[in-house]
Amino acid sequence: MQGVKNMIEKKIFKYKYAFDIAVAAAVMLLLTGCGNKNNEKNQDIRMENQEEKIENVSSTETSFVTVYDELSDDTFKDEQTEIDDRKDEQLESFTADKDGGDPQIVENDWSDYFQGCEGTAVLYYPSKEQIFVYQKELAEKQSSPCSTFKIISSLIALENGILDPENATRKWSGEQFWNQDWNQDIDFYEAFRTSCVWYFRELVNEIGQEQMQKALAALSYGNCDITDWEGRLNTNNNNRALTGFWIESSLKISPREQVQVMEYIFGDNSPYSPYTLKTLKKAMLTTGFQEGEITIYGKTGMGKVQGIVVDAWYTGFAEYGNETIYFCVHLSESGKAKNAESEHEISSAFAKEIAIAILQRSEKSLAEL
Repeated sequence: MQGVKNMIEKKIFKYKYAFDIAVAAAVMLLLTGCGNKNNEKNQDIRMENQEEKIENVSSTETSFVTVYDELSDDTFKDEQTEIDDRKDEQLESFTADKDGGDPQIVENDWSDYFQGCEGTAVLYYPSKEQIFVYQKELAEKQSSPCSTFKIISSLIALENGILDPENATRKWSGEQFWNQDWNQDIDFYEAFRTSCVWYFRELVNEIGQEQMQKALAALSYGNCDITDWEGRLNTNNNNRALTGFWIESSLKISPREQVQVMEYIFGDNSPYSPYTLKTLKKAMLTTGFQEGEITIYGKTGMGKVQGIVVDAWYTGFAEYGNETIYFCVHLSESGKAKNAESEHEISSAFAKEIAIAILQRSEKSLAEL
């Protein structure tokens, strides 16, 4: 980008210099012509020369504008290239170990945890330079992030001063929603805990499309597609207080990419402020299980199409002593038909149960995954 900027500045200087010289010459010719009033013929000749030079200056100006426009187009192209390069660098950082090589990818049979449901699990263990995967192909398949995106909208709002978590109670409109927890004035932490869609719909609108798009590009968040801003592609709900690009709409992300994003946000080289990370950890802290020595931070998500659950998520990270493990579990509706005898319905609660069961293994077991 700096190179393009320098090139534009050089072009501006070049044509401005030519313009100044031409104007000076024209003025001198005009003055000279005025000093020879008795020689009308010479004056006419000089005036013709003056007009010719002014025409040349106009032509120079037009050429400059054309060149500037062309360079401006190139600038936008370079900006997009820069974004794409940054996304590639982040992916390479995620898939490269400290010595510059690729981390070991270990495929695991965790089918017992899934109990007949179709799905995938991804765990990234940076200190071991290993990525553990169950159902590798499904781990690369992009789906709607649903309510796991509340991590991202919270992150962006916090970083840009849009959200003050201690003073973030929003007024309930009075509309009756299917979840009774949403039918009240609600603060940030309670909205996150209950996954209150109308609260985060308002927050996303305050972030705005331009700021959202820029932040998602920096995160390399899936396909970064927010074109269906209001969520009109969602066939399960036409209430715009409960729809958005992140709920069975244009935005898609894979389980592997979810893990990549978690590591980028909460990893050792996180670009985000300590206050933002502390706030997110407080919101994401998972309770209600036999904790032992492991602390889990995560967010569930679930999406329906025509009343049928098609996506169920649980993603986040876990701290075990000095170790951090980034994880994602995703269940898909296709597995329900494929495994009709499954005892479990596809749900975010079950995805969470699977993730916690895997993460609760002992430190020795985790090292041997």
